[in-house]
Amino acid sequence: MRIVIIGAGNVAVNLAKALAKENEIAQIFSRTLANASALASAVGCKLATADLGEIIPDADLYIISVKDDAIASIVEQVPDNGALWVHTSGSVPIDVLRNHRKRCGVLYPMQSFSKQIEVDFSVVPFFVEGCEPSVADEISALARSLSHSVYPADSDTRRRLHIAAVFSCNFANHLWALADDVLAEANLPFSVMLPLIRTTVDKLNLLSPSESQTGPAVRLDHAVISKHLSMLTGDKHTIYDTLTESIIKKHHKQ
Repeated sequence: MRIVIIGAGNVAVNLAKALAKENEIAQIFSRTLANASALASAVGCKLATADLGEIIPDADLYIISVKDDAIASIVEQVPDNGALWVHTSGSVPIDVLRNHRKRCGVLYPMQSFSKQIEVDFSVVPFFVEGCEPSVADEISALARSLSHSVYPADSDTRRRLHIAAVFSCNFANHLWALADDVLAEANLPFSVMLPLIRTTVDKLNLLSPSESQTGPAVRLDHAVISKHLSMLTGDKHTIYDTLTESIIKKHHKQ
């Protein structure tokens, strides 16, 4: 397939590199030309642009992989050309495309992406939606060329998936950042937490998150909880207290 990638952020970079192995990346667009050019060079693409008016009209697939609030503007500025258009967002409904494109859908890879780290897409779950069954089949086939795990998911399902992903990844990572701050106060590296984190995640292959919960809150160890809270201030105190109460409510329902 001849593919145009619209975007040069974390998701776009990883998708472009993966798709370039078996497809032609015909053009890269980014509002920053340097970013478009860098990604184009990385995937052997000759065309890079920062002008939506220069988007080529003869590709097979256009992948919009930009910030959620920029998708609608891009779709409105580039005319429909009959090709397949998809976006990669978990929280934006298909209607943002359906209102302007005859053939459109969603290709949502649920993973945390960074430009510096290459992702093994074969283990990344993809959630797809099409404006009609035949289009959904096309998008699913594309997803299966990258991943072993492809699932249909309408806009409401993807929103729920995205919320779950924020809890599982973004919020968890922020808690690790707070833990890093606490460790720094004792001149300890965050690496001392990695065995604990790995074991916690590995247990989820056998147990549900609720079943694998440990710690002072689930044990109702109020003496430890009080001591911890006395050592914390500001956001750390508030977050520790809020999460402790949430764990107690979940595991010790009245």
